[in-house]
Amino acid sequence: MLSKSRVKYIQTLFHKKFRDQENRFIIEGPKIINEFLLKSPETIYELYATGEWAKKSSKLIDNISKTALTIISENDLKNISALPSPNQALAIVQKKATSFPGITPGENIIMLDEIQDPGNMGTIIRIADWFGITKIICSTNCADIYNPKVIQSTMGSILRVHILYTDLLEWCKQHKNLPVYAATLHGKSIYETAHFENGIILMGNESKGIKPELLALSKTQITIPRIGGAESLNAAVATGIILSHFVQKTTAGAAFGEVKI
Repeated sequence: MLSKSRVKYIQTLFHKKFRDQENRFIIEGPKIINEFLLKSPETIYELYATGEWAKKSSKLIDNISKTALTIISENDLKNISALPSPNQALAIVQKKATSFPGITPGENIIMLDEIQDPGNMGTIIRIADWFGITKIICSTNCADIYNPKVIQSTMGSILRVHILYTDLLEWCKQHKNLPVYAATLHGKSIYETAHFENGIILMGNESKGIKPELLALSKTQITIPRIGGAESLNAAVATGIILSHFVQKTTAGAAFGEVKI
């Protein structure tokens, strides 16, 4: 049985203040934990798992120190989990000190202005990974990527996508050579655009959209034409639709075998 002090410590990591203070975050469930055990085992600080799961995953668990693993009961797992239905394992992960890679000519980048919903943030990271986009630039008031809901929504893609929080206006001014395509309700249809230059896809806040000063720096405003009566699209859904066309219509589309939409 876990001590009350250990349970309390784990629970503190569901709050940004303590994640920043401890430089650690929580991951839950076999899918994402397996990815970390396989691709980034050195970051696993502590692993709490049921005996049944530990037995099935013994080969992956061999990638970490034996002292990092604690076998716990289902009841203990419920006490430390943030999920409505805890799923076999939870790990405390050490944040990696990594620098944001330089921009490679001809690559596509996602830029996020005030994406505050953790589920949307995580899903956008996962979508970026699907389309081979490895860099996301975020405004400083976007959702924290180490929020458990963000981590859970990425389904492991957090390991492959680099994310930078910065002042978007200043960053764009320093990278004037990169065309910015801003997603708005009144832009040019992505279906009618024959070709895009490789560059930045700028997505805005779920309710407020993109700041006017950022829009002023964009090369082109683009949109997903509305056919029905919905007022707007979920930010992550919109990102997925735009990327499915954008990537195909840039030189990066060749990497996908000129996917037909």
